[in-house]
Amino acid sequence: MTPTVTLSAPSLLAVNDLLGGQTVLTGLPRSTLDWVTLIRSGIPASAVDALTRVTHLTQAELATAVGIPERTLARRKREGKLTSEESSRVIRLARVIARGEEVFEDLAATIDWLKSPNAALGGVTPLSLLDTDIGTESAMDTLGRIEHGVFS
Repeated sequence: MTPTVTLSAPSLLAVNDLLGGQTVLTGLPRSTLDWVTLIRSGIPASAVDALTRVTHLTQAELATAVGIPERTLARRKREGKLTSEESSRVIRLARVIARGEEVFEDLAATIDWLKSPNAALGGVTPLSLLDTDIGTESAMDTLGRIEHGVFS
């Protein structure tokens, strides 16, 4: 039996919802190992549409945030599936949004925070950092500091 591992932040359910839930993701991931399997096989390209629909990010904003050219995203939509690397990047964005929603308790406030320059991040927008793992860690750390009332 595979142990169920829950990611403490952000919740897996919130990430599922951002990516289109059971309608888009085949067999909703219930553990981190399920996520690994899903990422390796590639998530459906329709998860990108679900994420833009829920967050009101434009296709261009999402493409820039995850470091995937818009033309490549359009091609993946025609093909129906993202590569494992692209899947990982889109899920990384969804995790940051889900974490922001936990901290701000409001999706619109989270999106505003992502798009606003942040002094704690050197004056750049958190969204502009999400194309790298280290940038994503910095954004997540900043959300943690905000949650705990530390100036960010």
